[in-house]
Amino acid sequence: MSDVHADTHSHDAHPHAVPVRVLLTVFALLMLFTFITVAVTWIDLGSFNVWLALLIAVVKAALVALYFMHLRWDSPINGIVLILGFAFVALFIGVTLIDARAYQENYTPPQSSRLAP
Repeated sequence: MSDVHADTHSHDAHPHAVPVRVLLTVFALLMLFTFITVAVTWIDLGSFNVWLALLIAVVKAALVALYFMHLRWDSPINGIVLILGFAFVALFIGVTLIDARAYQENYTPPQSSRLAP
């Protein structure tokens, strides 16, 4: 009886085993950046608060993708493209928020259109 599936698994990629120390270090960095994000809300930095929060979000997303999704050990171009994508999303959100803030100065809420009974 021949084993038809014997060669099936010979070309499969083996999962990359990440040392627990590395995973715990990345987790500690994520917790530190989370604390920094919250701590920044206690200080009024003007419009820089949004940019700092977006920068921290990009760094945290990059850490998760690189280490927990194993992109660190994949082709370098994949990690670079992903981080650049995160950076462009943060840039677009930041510019949109700045633009929305500029319109708030000229915005007057509509008057209530309720008719008195």
